[in-house]
Amino acid sequence: MAKAPSVFTCTACGAVHKKWAGRCDACGAWNSITEEAPLSAGGAKALSQRGRTIPLTDLATEEAPPPRVRCGMDEFDRVLGGGLVPASAILVGGDPGIGKSTLLLQATASFARKGVKCLYISGEEAAAQVRMRAQRLGLADAPVGLGAETNLRDILTTLDAERPGLAVIDSIQTMWADTVEAAPGSVSQVRAAAHELVTFAKRRGVAIILVGHVTKDGQIAGPRVVEHMVDTVLYFEGERGHQFRILRAVKNRFGPADEIGVFEMTGGGLAQVANPSALFLSERGQAQPGSAVFAGIEGTRPVLTEVQALVAPSTLASPRRTVVGLDSGRVSTILAVLEARCGIPFTGLDVFLNVAGGMRVNEPAADLAIAAALLSAREDVALPPDMAIFGEISLSGALRPVGQAENRLKEAQKLGFSQAIAPERTKIEGIEGMQVRKMSDLTAFVGEIFGAG
Repeated sequence: MAKAPSVFTCTACGAVHKKWAGRCDACGAWNSITEEAPLSAGGAKALSQRGRTIPLTDLATEEAPPPRVRCGMDEFDRVLGGGLVPASAILVGGDPGIGKSTLLLQATASFARKGVKCLYISGEEAAAQVRMRAQRLGLADAPVGLGAETNLRDILTTLDAERPGLAVIDSIQTMWADTVEAAPGSVSQVRAAAHELVTFAKRRGVAIILVGHVTKDGQIAGPRVVEHMVDTVLYFEGERGHQFRILRAVKNRFGPADEIGVFEMTGGGLAQVANPSALFLSERGQAQPGSAVFAGIEGTRPVLTEVQALVAPSTLASPRRTVVGLDSGRVSTILAVLEARCGIPFTGLDVFLNVAGGMRVNEPAADLAIAAALLSAREDVALPPDMAIFGEISLSGALRPVGQAENRLKEAQKLGFSQAIAPERTKIEGIEGMQVRKMSDLTAFVGEIFGAG
């Protein structure tokens, strides 16, 4: 019988190629094409045999919501959607040294103190190193089973014997399956290890948290299929120069996506931040040019952040555009709209933009706050310190309404803001004691706030 030809698949986009290449023609990723073993004749023959009938239900069938276990860390429970769901698989990614292991050790200890049997398997550190961290964090008395192992077969045997409620695997890139002929951390090993652990979680009812490394682009290393396998994908974000850390859900089958939990790095570990808006605005003093407060929404939570801008004459042929915490493409679009629709050029000027506190804002509703900070810096005019701003800017210069406007305004009012600027068609009800000025387009905003049109 002729040998089945090998199949080459791109781990980034899943495109199939007839032969290996250094670059995927479909998505343009480099070194992402790997060889996969072909389906054997025996496997094809086995698939052709008659199987069992799958039980079917209709869409009107009502089922009880999945039970949840709360660990007591409200920010962690919030990102999970209200608590840990048994038999769920969670993938946590983040930059090296950002605090992933610290956060998960604290969360595991909290679950263990709530009566959940927990295991912490470290493939990167020795057990003594993990114990030293636990003592530093004051968690030495938590009833957590600790192990240091990278052999996947031994780990699955231990989990099957112990039957914990929660198991943390730190990290998936260090796991080694003896059935796969590849080095630990390779695409094949990561995919095989993740598949075995997720299958075990569903079969045995064990919740599993996998720690994943990230690439220089901020994506979780390994095949993207791992993110499809798990139920929840969390990213732990933050800048090393800031003490704030953001735990963000980018996928959650049991709760809202884009939900965030805010933590502060302290000498005793990660402390929860109950009111992130107050924390991000805590260092904001008197009104200064180039500063605007954006009333944003992260998941279901309203968060106020400060957008800072600096505009200075440039000596370069191509002025610099430095953006931290915002989408640089979005900022370029706003600069173009200001010049084309409002006649305010930024040619020959260096532009620097930053979101205070290390927060990252991806919401289109931040457009108007970005434009306000840029204009304030360019004109050297400070905005009122008690003003919150939100709104999306279209290419025509019109201001588009955004969702959850009332929640944004209530959060601003709670923090002492007495006035706000919003798009004209924004629906606002029940907001008393706060002056809300509605603008139809960017030209009207520039004319009223900065006295130019």
